[in-house]
Amino acid sequence: MTGARPVVAVPGLGLSAEIPQRLFRALPTAGPTTVVELPGFGLPAPRGLAIGLAAQVDRLLDALRGRGPGDPVVLVGHSASCQLVAEVAAREPERVAGLVLVGPTTDPRGWTWPGLATRWVRTAAHERPGQIPRLVHDYRNTGPVAMARTLDAFRRCRIEDSLGSVRCPVLVLRGLHDRIAPADWVAALARLPRDGSAVTVAAGGHMVLSTHPRLVAAEVSAFLARRVGVSEGR
Repeated sequence: MTGARPVVAVPGLGLSAEIPQRLFRALPTAGPTTVVELPGFGLPAPRGLAIGLAAQVDRLLDALRGRGPGDPVVLVGHSASCQLVAEVAAREPERVAGLVLVGPTTDPRGWTWPGLATRWVRTAAHERPGQIPRLVHDYRNTGPVAMARTLDAFRRCRIEDSLGSVRCPVLVLRGLHDRIAPADWVAALARLPRDGSAVTVAAGGHMVLSTHPRLVAAEVSAFLARRVGVSEGR
């Protein structure tokens, strides 16, 4: 028998599992879905805990190995977690059948703290105010110090280095008004892997996964059907 590929998502910086779950609820054609929260990405990060790319990659790989033997998964990253899932796909390609990057960071033209702040302000004007209670809840749970430490580590990571080694199909997606992941940056990233495509959905900003999950789900569904295919049933 055949079936849809399992999908594993890592929330964006400071965000909880609820945000990628919104995508999963709008993605009925996906296989089994899992959200993996990590320190700084949905979980607190105590002082002294390693939160750099290498440590986070090891944690995500441990979670994937914990699933036991099975078919490769589709990995979904959002914002800063895009660097993480891309590095996992580059390091252990046999575990990853496809990669979805939503609002990837960090464009080298805006990686500094002032650059990131400017882009965030320009994007925030297009975000929906209704999501503020959810963001406040998630950011408080992760903690501002943990978020700052994680962002400081991940803003320096070059996702380009990972994507150049990725063998699986890759979808790079952004919201129409996302200034953190501008269209030319997303298009450039999609040209790096062997099989990449770039999409700008018709609305939303950097939090498009939260505010417009159905738009994102439509593109992800098409990507899964056309580029990733089915898995062998176990």
